[in-house]
Order: sequence, then C-alpha cells, then structure tokens
Amino acid sequence: MAIPNISSNKRSSEIVFFDLETNVPSKPGQKFWVLEFGAMVVCSRKLVELESYCTLIRPGDLSVVGLKSGRTDGITRKAVADAPSFGQVAEKIFSILDGRIWAGHNIQRFDCVRIKAAFAEIGRPAPVPVGIIDSLGVLSEKFGKRAGNMKMASLAAYFGLGEQKHRSLDDVRMNLEVLKHCATVLFLESSLPDLSIRNWQGTSSITTRSRSQVQNLPSSPVDKWQNNPASSITTRSSRGKLPCREETSRKSPPASTSALGYQRAVPYARQSLGKVTAGVRNLFCKAQNKPLNTLLKHSSTLF
Repeated sequence: MAIPNISSNKRSSEIVFFDLETNVPSKPGQKFWVLEFGAMVVCSRKLVELESYCTLIRPGDLSVVGLKSGRTDGITRKAVADAPSFGQVAEKIFSILDGRIWAGHNIQRFDCVRIKAAFAEIGRPAPVPVGIIDSLGVLSEKFGKRAGNMKMASLAAYFGLGEQKHRSLDDVRMNLEVLKHCATVLFLESSLPDLSIRNWQGTSSITTRSRSQVQNLPSSPVDKWQNNPASSITTRSSRGKLPCREETSRKSPPASTSALGYQRAVPYARQSLGKVTAGVRNLFCKAQNKPLNTLLKHSSTLF
C-alpha cells in the first residue's frame, strides 16, 4: 500500500503570489530582463502568510536600467549593479514556485511568460504550477469595471489601500489585500438578494419585524420590493426574508401599511371606540359580585 506524500499534498494546496519587475524594452529586438522577484506563500484556507522571498536581480545588460527612476522607490542601475544574477537565485525561485498554485495580477500574460523565458535563458527547466489564479481575469469577470480599469493601482485606490509602489513584494501583498476586499464585497452582495453597489446610492435603513407581522405579510412581498429600487435593506427573521422600508418599532406596523398589504388584527368589530368603552363598562356593571368565569362568559358580547 502506497503511503501518501503528505508534504506534497500540502504544498499543492498552498498559493504563492508572485510578481516580477522588469525593464521596459524601448528598441526593436530589445529583450525583457527580470530586475526583481518577489513572492509570498499563503495558506489557501486562512490566507495567512507562510513564507516570503524577495531579491533584486542583476540583468545581463545593465544599460537597460535607468540611472534614475521616475518612481520614489523605483529600481535604478546602481541598485541592481551588485545584485545576484538570475542564475544565482534560480534554485530558490524554483523551490518557491514549483508544485504550488500560482497567483498574481496579469500573471498569465506577463509574469508566467517572463519566468519561463528566464529559466530557458540559463538552460534550466522552469517551475510548473498545479494551478493558476490570475486576479486580473477573475476580478474582470466577477467584480466588473466598478473600479475603473482593472490595473492594480486603480483597484488599490478604489479600496483606499494606498499607492502601488511597483516593487515586487509590496505589489504581491497589495494584490492579496485587493482580492480580500473584492471578495468581501461580492460575498455581501450575494448574501443580500437583488442588492448591488449601484443600488446603494439612496439612504436606507435596516429594520426588523416580529413573527406575527411575518404571518400577516402577502404571499410574495419580495416581488413588490424588487419593483421598487428605493426599498431599503432587508433582514432575516425566524420565518423568512422581510422587506422593510423605514425604521419602525417592532411593536407597531409600518407607517404606510397599505403598500405592503398589511392589516393589523384587532380583537373587536370595526366600530367607534366610544361604543367599545361603553360595552366594557356595562359588562363590569353586570358582573359585579360574580365569579371570574361568569365575567369571561359575558365578555363574548364585545366581539
């Protein structure tokens, strides 16, 4: 009987977010050189950081790196001049990437291609992922264009996560935070039926309703709520999903009961309050010095 490789199984379920910083070719035929590699391994169940690694890399042609950078923390020629070559850090990069789930922003079109080319350049086999999560594709499909274009800088600005630094490990950590924020928004929207960010423009309030009010609602109150985009957020009670409009007391019906087809049950016939009061007074006069059972018997005349 074969013994399962627990270490291998655990590794294949781990996600490694990684990012490459490269030069930008400015001449025909000029190649990409990896200038920095950054990666963070996270547990797929808890998204906690298990391991991280980052290194500057000296390109084969230093002239492709500017003497100065247009960014505050950008990579300069001096910064990479004494850095290790890709061949010197290839084994470490391979050990982090190989056999894990790869994740990153636009990695399928850029980072995966560049990492494979860098290993081919030194004549070594490239690491192989067990799966790829490209946050650009996932968020474009699931989150839409609500943050503008789908660049990491735009998504980070949308959620107030600060400016993108365009440094490998910083961008990797920002990528994970952006995914967490997007996932939270999508989870909340899926938990509140027919509610999306575009409907959050008006003011609304959350209300609750007692069980007796649930039973008096029409058979399909949600249909009426769907036809009115101004309706406010609903909460769940012990008997079902309730649409609510304005902040009200649990002990009283909404201000406008006709809108929901709501009727408050009353323990007496529809007549003036004066007649009801008179009936109660007469009942007590007749029941003076009589047992409680007799009083209850005569009380039926009120209804």
